[in-house]
Amino acid sequence: MVTETASDGAGDKIRCDACPVMCYIKPGAAGACDRYANQDGVLVRVDPHILLERTVSHGGKLVPFQASGDWDGKIVHQPELFVTAIGAGTTYPDYKPAPFIVSSQIEGVDMVTVVTEGIFSYCGVKVKIDTDRYLGPEAATVRVDGEAVGHVTTSEYGSQMLSLGGVHHLTGGSKKEGRVTCDALMDLSNRKPVELVVDGGASVIVQAGQPPIVNGVKEERMRVGCGSATIGMFAKQWQGKVDEVVVVDDHITGVLSEHQAGKLLDIPATGIKMKGRRSTPGRYFQVAQPGTGWGGTDISDPLSILGPFDPKTAKPGTTLLMVSTTGEHAGYYVLDEALKPVQREMPPELQFSVERIQENCEPALCTVLFMAGAGGSLRAGVTDNPVRLTRSVKDALTRVTSGGAPVYVWPGGGITYMVDVTQMPAGAFGYVPTPAIVAPIEFTLRLSDYAALGGHMDYVQPLGSLKDASKDIRQLPWPGQST
Repeated sequence: MVTETASDGAGDKIRCDACPVMCYIKPGAAGACDRYANQDGVLVRVDPHILLERTVSHGGKLVPFQASGDWDGKIVHQPELFVTAIGAGTTYPDYKPAPFIVSSQIEGVDMVTVVTEGIFSYCGVKVKIDTDRYLGPEAATVRVDGEAVGHVTTSEYGSQMLSLGGVHHLTGGSKKEGRVTCDALMDLSNRKPVELVVDGGASVIVQAGQPPIVNGVKEERMRVGCGSATIGMFAKQWQGKVDEVVVVDDHITGVLSEHQAGKLLDIPATGIKMKGRRSTPGRYFQVAQPGTGWGGTDISDPLSILGPFDPKTAKPGTTLLMVSTTGEHAGYYVLDEALKPVQREMPPELQFSVERIQENCEPALCTVLFMAGAGGSLRAGVTDNPVRLTRSVKDALTRVTSGGAPVYVWPGGGITYMVDVTQMPAGAFGYVPTPAIVAPIEFTLRLSDYAALGGHMDYVQPLGSLKDASKDIRQLPWPGQST
């Protein structure tokens, strides 16, 4: 893509005006961001401009971009061809219209898509890590190469959560902290592996769409449920095969004979005594400290969470299954004459139940959601009255996408959105050394609505003209389930 050149440079250098850095670029070289280069005295976008096509495998018709006789530049049904902002370029300063404002028709309705690669200082990623293993205390600092890049936030069901990036880490700390944060955000958003170290906790390698690696161990599955839920799900399958079951869990450990599920199945009391704090019948909190052992606790010996069995109720020969919430850890025990649990070989029918727990655990993955606020530069590139764009988005007149992927727009003021990076084409994110993240964003609305909100109508161009306006356009299949 060719952009306007600036003639402020010395000698053969040209000045790039795509971001606040305003690099001077010598012939044959690229700027600090590696996104723009000096090609024979002309400022060009290095990466290709990406268009997404809906192929047969995604329920559409394959249409070649260079088709001469059977394609008239119109988009029919759900867009077979969608203009993303990836490779489109940026505009700076704010008042300049977006790089591409493209008109098309969808089922006879005149539409317009405004695309730009936004420069985001106010951005970060929310990371969901499917693991029972303890990564670190809430609010603990998360580091990359020794620099603070974010923190641990509240955990969710079967997952540990991190909040990384944000303007304070990008601009509010040292120069190195900002650079390391920017690099980590870009790599995570581009689905590359990044090693994160939690203060007072674990080391974890995170890569979007891949299993987490915690302290060098690749996680295979996320929990089937908490200890109590696991008792509820599998109680009937244990009935008549074992006298007692304890599902070890850092949060809520479940005990079959005391649990309501066991009561309804008439499972008799076994005299078991649990450490920790009893919540409701068959549900125990804080049986151990959090860690990377059984059920997200710090234990390697499950018997350490048991107290002495009650001699008034317990009987020699009582059988006991102890299992974690993923089925990764399991042990079978029998009470001896002194009412002490002694480990024995797991009976096949109980091994089957452990494998059933494992089967019902979903594969452990890392999820990375890029989150950013679309502020002045983006909105001014769409309309000369930016608040109207915000209102149009809130009123659902304008659809926001990022690299063609659907986004979630937060309620309240501004256009703060989140997008699943695995739904976007590879390499969709870049950076500028201010530092800030460069991310694609598209606004699609009716042409009449665009005119009403004060859009840059003089810059609207038909979709068919793109093949003449850009030197390097690349069509890719629509990734994931984006629509």
